[in-house]
This record gives sequence, structure tokens and C-alpha cells, in this order.
Amino acid sequence: MKNSESVKNEAKKRINIIKGQLEGLLKMIEEDKYCIDLLNQSLAIQNSIKSLDALIFEKHLKTHVADQFQHQQDKAIEELKRLFKRIHQ
Repeated sequence: MKNSESVKNEAKKRINIIKGQLEGLLKMIEEDKYCIDLLNQSLAIQNSIKSLDALIFEKHLKTHVADQFQHQQDKAIEELKRLFKRIHQ
């Protein structure tokens, strides 16, 4: 597993990429670019956010959830159920 500092650095890197993508989308909107191009950029941003979510979730599973299943299993299950419901709304 990546150590906490490397995960933090990877998350920061991905956030900076997302910020750049958002700035690019804003510029495209200001320049009245073609709607499909705007949508493609928006979808790329959403995929980048999903990638960030996956990184954070993996770290959570490998650290907090692993510990909670040993000591607070009900809490871990409830957190994961709530997250699952939010994902599938």
C-alpha cells in the first residue's frame, strides 16, 4: 500500500489536474465553443473526479475500514452502506 504521504501527493496532483480542466471548461464556455466539446470536457472532469474518489476510497479501505472491521465492525458496515446509497442515488 502507498504510504499516507504518497497518497496525499497523488490526491493533490489529481486535484490540480481537475482545477486545470475546470479552468479549461470555463474558457471554452466563455469562447462559446461547440456544445459537444463542452460536454466532452465536462465528462473528462467527472472521470478525473471519479479517479480521485477511487484513490481516497482505496486509502480509506486499507486503513480505517480494516481497523474498524477488527474493532468497530458495525460502524464500518454502516459507513459503507451510507456511501453505497449515495453512489447509487
